Amino acid sequence: MNFSAWSIKNPIPAIVLFVLLVIAGFMGFSAMKIQNFPDLDLPTISVSAALPGAAPGQLETEVARKIENAVATISGVKHIYTKLQDGLATITVEFRLEKTTNEALDDVRDAVNRIRADLPGDLRDPVISKLDLAATPFIAYSIGSASRDEESLSWFVENEVARRLLGINGVGRVARVGGVTREVIVALDPARMLSLGVTASDISRQLRAVQQEASGGRVDLAGSEQAVRTLATVKTAAELSAMEIPLAGGRSIRLEEVAEVKDTIAERRSIALLDGKPVVGFEISRSRGASEVELHEKVKAEIAKIRSENPDLVFGETFNMVDPVRENYEGSLALLYEGAILAIIVVWFFLRDWRATFVAATALPLSILPAFFGMVLFDFSINVVTLLSLSLVVGILVDDAIVEIENIVRHQKMGKPPLVAAREAADEIGLAVIATTFTLIAVFLPTAFMAGIPGKFFKQFGWTAALAVFASLLVARLLTPMMAAYIMKPPKVSTHEDEPPSRFMAGYLKLADWCLKHRWKTTLGAGLFFVFSIALVPLLPSGFIPPDDFSQTQISLELPPGSRFEDTRQLAELARAKVASHPQVRQVYTAVGGGAAGSDPFLPGGAAEARKATLTLTLAPREERSGIRKQAIEADLRRLLADIPGARVSVGLGSSGEKYILVLASEDGTALTAAVRAVERDLRTIPGLGNIKSSASLVRPEVVVRPDSARASAAGVTSAQIADALRVATSGDFDTALPKLNLSSRQVPIRVQLPDWARQDPAMLGQITVMGSAGPVPLRAIADISIEAGPAQINRYDRLRNVNIDIELNGLPLGDVIAQVEKLPSLLNLPAGVSRTTVGDAEVMGELFASFGLAMLTGVVCIYLVLVLLFKGVLQPITILAALPLSLGGAFVALLATNSAFSMPSLIGLIMLMGIATKNSILLVDYAVIAEQAGLSRHDALLDACRKRAQPIIMTTIAMGAGMMPIALGLGADPSFRQPMAVAVIGGLITSTFLSLLVIPVVYTYLDDLGRLLRRAR
Repeated sequence: MNFSAWSIKNPIPAIVLFVLLVIAGFMGFSAMKIQNFPDLDLPTISVSAALPGAAPGQLETEVARKIENAVATISGVKHIYTKLQDGLATITVEFRLEKTTNEALDDVRDAVNRIRADLPGDLRDPVISKLDLAATPFIAYSIGSASRDEESLSWFVENEVARRLLGINGVGRVARVGGVTREVIVALDPARMLSLGVTASDISRQLRAVQQEASGGRVDLAGSEQAVRTLATVKTAAELSAMEIPLAGGRSIRLEEVAEVKDTIAERRSIALLDGKPVVGFEISRSRGASEVELHEKVKAEIAKIRSENPDLVFGETFNMVDPVRENYEGSLALLYEGAILAIIVVWFFLRDWRATFVAATALPLSILPAFFGMVLFDFSINVVTLLSLSLVVGILVDDAIVEIENIVRHQKMGKPPLVAAREAADEIGLAVIATTFTLIAVFLPTAFMAGIPGKFFKQFGWTAALAVFASLLVARLLTPMMAAYIMKPPKVSTHEDEPPSRFMAGYLKLADWCLKHRWKTTLGAGLFFVFSIALVPLLPSGFIPPDDFSQTQISLELPPGSRFEDTRQLAELARAKVASHPQVRQVYTAVGGGAAGSDPFLPGGAAEARKATLTLTLAPREERSGIRKQAIEADLRRLLADIPGARVSVGLGSSGEKYILVLASEDGTALTAAVRAVERDLRTIPGLGNIKSSASLVRPEVVVRPDSARASAAGVTSAQIADALRVATSGDFDTALPKLNLSSRQVPIRVQLPDWARQDPAMLGQITVMGSAGPVPLRAIADISIEAGPAQINRYDRLRNVNIDIELNGLPLGDVIAQVEKLPSLLNLPAGVSRTTVGDAEVMGELFASFGLAMLTGVVCIYLVLVLLFKGVLQPITILAALPLSLGGAFVALLATNSAFSMPSLIGLIMLMGIATKNSILLVDYAVIAEQAGLSRHDALLDACRKRAQPIIMTTIAMGAGMMPIALGLGADPSFRQPMAVAVIGGLITSTFLSLLVIPVVYTYLDDLGRLLRRAR
């Protein structure tokens, strides 16, 4: 059925169809969420097992190995990551994407439950959860006040701010950073305890037993049922101090006899500072499916209400991943507008007819809006991937309409009335338009089915492009001919087929004629050009994702194990003072001992540590930096922090394109440590790299208590009693076992422990009393106390001990760094038992290149099959595919000239070039076939095709190049990702268009000769 002729004859149905599609598109666009990345459902499961007081080595033997061995037997396991810290084991199980997340969660839960009896009895029940990428904080604030102290501010954040923000639909979590927690400290007097014969454990346990509220059942009184409650709680520290505590043997003491009771704050282990001034911070995470942009607006509105109700509070924004999302969204829309305007200018420049220009201009919005409707049906969001797809195809969407309208104008100039010209021109060009559209769909759609994590991202990319391109086909076949038939007017001056061509066209036809008469020379030249193109590949830097140029970065400080909180704070302040002097730094937010904003959601988590600090730097906006990229600023910051003493320093958010993670693994800890040191030493010889930081287990000091079995047995004391007494005396009981001070709005923990001065004296540990069978005995009488050392943290990878070496790329392409790392002598000669692997970007880059290669190969096969079906032959489609190699040289030259890496955006550009190159060939070959069928000789038919198809080919090429030019020039939103793509597309456009117009006719003759030879052979 000829849809164009039907639409011209029956315009109302086509108009109604597109009115409905436009309305549906607007509704879909308004309903779509604006996000940074699509919500991914990755089958990655985390197991957190807490054993308070256990050292990493103990956790490795008693917990981690057993859980690893249990989950390793589950089908579909890809990697197992383990992180062991004081009292906490975090095991992250990554499954292959074929496994559903819920199935993976159930399998891991069943595996852990099977071995629960083999785990230590006092191990907390393991917490098993799915990896939620949306749980990473996307916005963070600080709150300060001149009239409130830090404790009241901290409680205000936890009680008022968190409660109100969690009431917003889409907010998943509000976490406090820094601040302090109110506690009642019961500071024990060691001498009095010894004289009275009581232990810290006795005090804590009895206090919990006395200080509580409990149900007492029910009674019937006065004809009604009454509840019975036991109320034995106090409201103040003074009442608690005077409380009588029953002891063994019928004795009792008042708490104040053995301890000083203070209503104060808990030991400080974290702090938040804004430009050096203490504040209380809080981080906000979204729930799955929510829009960061929409949530940000709601959060700002709610915070504005809180500020108006509390004028003394000062709020500040300390971390923001929403502005880049908003900037990308607004910039992408602006690029769509700019691309559309430039494409319209190109049409006007060639046709000089405002009616024809108007008809072509309607193609872009009428192609994009139906695509939004399709995206809603697929449950897509407006994110980096879908916006990239739309900005990529903006030039393509008007191509079909340009080809249609140019052909209609040509027929009109032959003296035909608009209705006849539109019908005949649309019929003539119909096969070519359908072929080019389905070719583009065959190019883009395979990317939606790529394997691995890249495939999860590119699902929305491929489908969005395919939907928009298919909508453009509907416009070109139904709307453009119909509008041209009723809107356009006959030209004032008609032309004829034999009218002399323009000077440009005459020169081109002369060159095309020469190529047809010198086929071997033309073929040799094209072959040499292809070889030259391939030879350029080794000269190109290679990478994964170009680093961004957002106005935010981070500095991470890690002090040696055993460093005190105050040491970390002082060093963080020293670093802040240094980086604040940089002219591009606007604000510095410091989080010591906490905070997850800016962390990598793919890496295993762990407990916060007081020896670590993170400085979040707000930089000058990109437009105010006079061309200075964020990577140059980060390089300056590394130099400023080079003399920071006694700390591992890393600069950068650690997002894709910023670091390379090298992993060494072994069961031999000594060999692994030696290998890591050798690799680190060699890595520092590679010029241009940033900081190099490893997770090698640093040794920390430990106070080791070794019970003397004979003396302890004689005193009737077990090792468990010793450990219990030590833990309560030095840091208090388990948090869940602490007694509570019940207030009207909250519970305040009561912590029983030795005073600060006693815990700073190792000799005092020997005076801690432990309850034996014959009464309390001092610890020194039944155990030996010494100072030793042990690992502060243990990392494991696939059931082996491992060390992650984080290498800051400092703007260097990832592929180039990997190539240099592979040649390091220390890696080429690893000790026996030590293996190496890569995780993070390097692993994903390998998957990406393999997936893209398969997608491109699939695309070529699909293009060929589509063309075979449309042209009803197997040889001419090969002519069309011959244009593919001709596009590579220009892309590679453009990348080399702009020093852009051969990376993910470059690969996307090459995929687009596949569709463009075949489109140009289709237009030439299709008309050559038509001309031959009309009775022209092959030579004349090819020259006629060159004459009548050169202008639409050049028009669509310039329109597409014009649409990509703002991106290539780095205008609008952060161009870091899209600029290499645009550069590759424009470079490939130039060579593929020029060479296609000359080489494809020659290839056509070769395959036509082959076809005739095969027919004679039959």
